[in-house]
Amino acid sequence: MIFGNRNSNTPFEDGLVYIEADPSGSDSWKLEPVINLLKEGAVGVIPTDTLYAIACDLRNHSAIERLRRIKNIEVSKPLSILCHSFRDIDKYTAGFPRGDGQGHANLFKVVKQCIPGPYTFILMASKELPKQCIRFGTNAAKYASRKNVGVRMPEDAICQAILKEMDAPLICTSIKFLKEDEWMIDPVMIADTYGPEGLDFVVAGGVRVAEPSTVVDMTKMPPRVLRQGKGPILPWMVWEEDQKTDIEEDLIPAAI
Repeated sequence: MIFGNRNSNTPFEDGLVYIEADPSGSDSWKLEPVINLLKEGAVGVIPTDTLYAIACDLRNHSAIERLRRIKNIEVSKPLSILCHSFRDIDKYTAGFPRGDGQGHANLFKVVKQCIPGPYTFILMASKELPKQCIRFGTNAAKYASRKNVGVRMPEDAICQAILKEMDAPLICTSIKFLKEDEWMIDPVMIADTYGPEGLDFVVAGGVRVAEPSTVVDMTKMPPRVLRQGKGPILPWMVWEEDQKTDIEEDLIPAAI
């Protein structure tokens, strides 16, 4: 499929809306159609401070199921959420450990130095988080008590401009070639590949570097790095390469 005028903010023949936005966020007014589409249940592609992400409204169950179909993600696989603020994180998760005066570290202070930034933090989900975002549709014993979710707060002007106008975080997953285990970083190629799969829009903010976020499990002390990515490993994080259990490997969401 070949698109015509990629500077257009109107749907193409197949209904896909392709919007080019300045990475600096200086023309964020262009994003209004995308924000409206997301609020109406659309599934589309937006840039982050690492990779591009396929995203939809956290509260729209049918949109989440469509996102899974587009990416062919099993219902047992976890998804990440894109948050605009710590208020979002506190609402949809148990939040970051803040210390109790009995020797348990206040990690909230050090995390604040990391985000917005290229990290995915695994946190305990709260009751506000829809079950489609965690372990929906599986009865496997090892997942029975797990209610964790990957949380991202990207340092990207376009992404933050979109999140600022949403009433809730966005559910997201990473984008790879359909038949290859490689990241897709070119928005034109993403549109050509996933447009026919059912995407509603693509926000193009330039070609990205093929480097995902660093994934840190905050549900255990000390916090464990499950995947090294763009975010530096900091002194309060534990990194034991090739020492992850099967369950820890599975904790890594389809993270951007």
